[in-house]
Amino acid sequence: MYVQVRPSSNTSEVRQEEDSLKAYLKSPPIDGRANEELIYLLSRYFHVRRSAITIKSGRYAKKKLIQISRKVE
Repeated sequence: MYVQVRPSSNTSEVRQEEDSLKAYLKSPPIDGRANEELIYLLSRYFHVRRSAITIKSGRYAKKKLIQISRKVE
């Protein structure tokens, strides 16, 4: 799934807008802080552990490809 990221925003939240997912992050895109906050917010949004979320591509871009894996027990 693709997520459009807006770092250095006034609020931290994930929104479903039209047909895409957008993440507004308070953290600046410095030293991976925005990516860490993104993973935290997505874990809360999808109710999974942070370790289940991986940034597959776009680590330094505003449009990121995210993979969410769940353990099957």
